[in-house]
Amino acid sequence: MLDRVSLVLSIIGGINWLLVGLFRFDLVAYLFGGQAATISRVIYTIVGVAALWCISLLFRERVSEPDGEMR
Repeated sequence: MLDRVSLVLSIIGGINWLLVGLFRFDLVAYLFGGQAATISRVIYTIVGVAALWCISLLFRERVSEPDGEMR
């Protein structure tokens, strides 16, 4: 469950960076009162921690379950 939540948060962060790169528009800052707003900084921190967690996904063995699903 933590893997999926971290992946979703990392994707959201990536989309935000895409908007910043293409349009100079920071959606998080826009929604929550600027980059320096406490809630924006909390969101940036949570997304950053989620991205760090996703690094662990690169180094894990994928295990095939008896039903054929990869985990």
